[in-house]
Amino acid sequence: MVAAPLNPPRFSLRSLGSMREAGLIAIIVAMCVAMSFASPYFATWGNVRAMLMSFSVEGIVVVGMTVLLIVGGIDLAVGSVVCLAMVVGGSLFLMGLDPWTASLIAIGACAMVGAVSGFFVTVVGLSHFITSLAAMVIVRGLCLLITKGTPLSLFTLPPEFKAIGQGEFYGIPIVIIIFLAVVVIFDFLLRRATAFRKVFYTGSNEKAAQYSGIKTNQVKFWVTVLCSALAGLAGIVYMSRFGSATPTFGVGMELNIIAAAVIGGASLTGGSGSIFGAILGIGLLSVVTSSLILLNVPVYWQDVIRGCILLSAVSIDHFLHRGRSA
Repeated sequence: MVAAPLNPPRFSLRSLGSMREAGLIAIIVAMCVAMSFASPYFATWGNVRAMLMSFSVEGIVVVGMTVLLIVGGIDLAVGSVVCLAMVVGGSLFLMGLDPWTASLIAIGACAMVGAVSGFFVTVVGLSHFITSLAAMVIVRGLCLLITKGTPLSLFTLPPEFKAIGQGEFYGIPIVIIIFLAVVVIFDFLLRRATAFRKVFYTGSNEKAAQYSGIKTNQVKFWVTVLCSALAGLAGIVYMSRFGSATPTFGVGMELNIIAAAVIGGASLTGGSGSIFGAILGIGLLSVVTSSLILLNVPVYWQDVIRGCILLSAVSIDHFLHRGRSA
């Protein structure tokens, strides 16, 4: 008799997820109110726009990371993959290729990184952690090799391409529109699409999912590819926004991305998480970063504080998971 698949945690843990998301909203609102009094620059449109632009691009990467965490994986290479998209796209443009085609090839190259990682995870049998750690080092090395360690100046990019990162549509930055589109699409797919529900089944109980006829290795493979492809898309947006490609860009980005997803409710053991919660997580980190800058906190202390936030989020996830397993 074939075992029935487990219900995705988004149903069985709906009340827990709602409480967590409501708590995040309350914390973000409280911090915004407090910072409005602490700094006269926090509530200005310039600062708000900068925060929205920053967390919108990182939010694209968070979406892919969240789906990967739900399936039980993790990707430490997302910062390097974001950089790879910028370097490959920028190099091809400087070689004479139009930026649109160069960008598609760059995103394809990033997806290939995910495919190689997925191969080592699903066929060779390595863990996501070890595979992505190796990928992080290799991809960063490729970025330095391609650029010879020198930033690429891309100020000759055509205005219509720069509009992706710098333009507006009826007063709304196009970056934010792209971000919202990615969030809405993948939030809908995770909630409604049968193919994406297999992600929850695989992350909750891989053995039960296999007995139910789900090809779990295929699920893990394609989710790994998706995470890298979305990181590549974010890299192209960054390239159009800044008009350059720096081979050291994105160092440490994986810290923010993983922290945001875990703060938002994605479990490091797989099986639970939501796009909305992860976006609230990246929003909280964006508010924290902006607050630390406006309060003139030294940059080294900012890293310490972000690391403490990540440790706290992982600890909370650990205790919640242990409580559910008891």
